[in-house]
Amino acid sequence: MKLSELIVQDLVEVPLRAADKWQALSILAALPVRSGRYSAAVAPMIERALVERERSMSTGMEHGIAIPHAAVDGIDDLLAILALAPDGIPFEAVDKKPAQILVGLIYPRHKKLMHIKTLAEIARMLARADVRQRLLLCKTPAEAIAALRELDAARAP
Repeated sequence: MKLSELIVQDLVEVPLRAADKWQALSILAALPVRSGRYSAAVAPMIERALVERERSMSTGMEHGIAIPHAAVDGIDDLLAILALAPDGIPFEAVDKKPAQILVGLIYPRHKKLMHIKTLAEIARMLARADVRQRLLLCKTPAEAIAALRELDAARAP
């Protein structure tokens, strides 16, 4: 699945302002509730799952990317959340750089393996410097979605 098909406008946070990765995870967990995808009762479950996963091993990668992800009971569909933090958020990344592009993945526990292909697609797309640079220029969720569509279209065979 292409990143532009996975990310929808109401699940984009631009700019993300968080003091640390724990606050960022809390914001990511609240976004599906704020957008009406889930009831307020689900946000603590999502946040707890993201925090547990993060405590087991940092999801901070190289080049200012973090892909926090977690399996959650009681949901039916994979959700992807894009957050752009131009100022960066400390995320204990492999290269020690702060995360500026966060893609949160929340997936049903009973479909735990479904996220592997999705993680690979996200990593492949964000490995490109031009993609990262273009996303960090976006000032609104609509701009981020348009950029993803354009970048995916340019990559298509």
